[in-house]
Amino acid sequence: MIKPHGSEQLTPKIVNTDEERVALLDSAKSMKKMTVNSAAAANLVMLGAGYFTPLEGFMGKNDVISVANNMKLESGLFWPTPVVNLTNQEVDFKEGDTIALIDPNVEGDQIIAIQNVDKIEELNSKEIDNIVLQVFGTKDISHPGVQTFYEQGNKLISGDVKVLNFSYFEKDFGETFRTAMQIRASIESKGLTNVVAFQTRNPMHRAHEELCRMAADRVNADGILIHMLLGKLKSGDIPADVRDTAIRTMVDHYFPKNYVMITGYGFDMLYAGPREALLHALFRQNCGCSYLIVGRDHAGVGDFYGAFDAQDIFDTIPEDALLIKIFKADHTAYSKKLDKVVMMRDVEDHTKDDFVILSGTKVREMLSKGESLPSEFARPEVAKVLMKHYMKE
Repeated sequence: MIKPHGSEQLTPKIVNTDEERVALLDSAKSMKKMTVNSAAAANLVMLGAGYFTPLEGFMGKNDVISVANNMKLESGLFWPTPVVNLTNQEVDFKEGDTIALIDPNVEGDQIIAIQNVDKIEELNSKEIDNIVLQVFGTKDISHPGVQTFYEQGNKLISGDVKVLNFSYFEKDFGETFRTAMQIRASIESKGLTNVVAFQTRNPMHRAHEELCRMAADRVNADGILIHMLLGKLKSGDIPADVRDTAIRTMVDHYFPKNYVMITGYGFDMLYAGPREALLHALFRQNCGCSYLIVGRDHAGVGDFYGAFDAQDIFDTIPEDALLIKIFKADHTAYSKKLDKVVMMRDVEDHTKDDFVILSGTKVREMLSKGESLPSEFARPEVAKVLMKHYMKE
């Protein structure tokens, strides 16, 4: 099986034994406490679940700037996006302290992790602007990821962590949330050696379904991992529980039994386009996948990125930066001539009028207006799930 990124084995930061967890929670009673923001809490979930192997915790200033400018840590290890605990709060602890981190997404001041504070550093406005520009490609605050990053503050709290729980993800998405360790173990137990991963934050329409089939066929995959984001999205995106039901419905009706693994991970979408595509590939490698499907405007938002920028960036990184490969997907559309979904580059005898262009945005627009989805857009069973959600809105 493919090795984890920068490591011989996964390095999850979750505390595995009840005994250690109870002891840490008892010690936390006398610790200084800090309520982290949602992005930092999501980073803790990813660290705990082994997705961010081989990181030990939150990055310090030198690593953050190096990652932004050069896509690598000071150690030289490839890493495409900062993993940070930023705050605009006044802190009552100092470097060298051990502090308890409070989850902002769970009621009752639940402690999500214990952090050893290595450094407390400030980023000036010029440094923050540069980080934002390098990671997101823009400083425009109408970009949801840019706005979120600016709102987090300029005080950087770095250091190793011990994660105590997976926030709300296990409770709210028990059937779907999986750690990198669990996915890797599942792949191994099934005897799979060439799994292709599909990232989604939307329900899967016909183009997505066929894209998974095409990719699996062309790379000779022996399994598909549908790996959905379960964390915070931008307004207007379809909620995770509805998406989960829609995807399971599609797989149950249209894929061979036991060929597709449906799982989810707890993270807040960055909408960082090309940089986030690299991060998606990195943590799918940590899951044990050999390929990641990267399609049109992968991890993008609005008109901030070119249609295939997220594919092109893989051609700019060192050959040994990642072990996982990507499957570059073209525009997908429904062919009226062939009566099926195709990648447009694969059919030469078509004109523009021979295609029905499929997009998640178009699907959401139609549903929000109460319009039925044509069969070229969505399977009837899936359309029924989505219509039920929109009728409640």
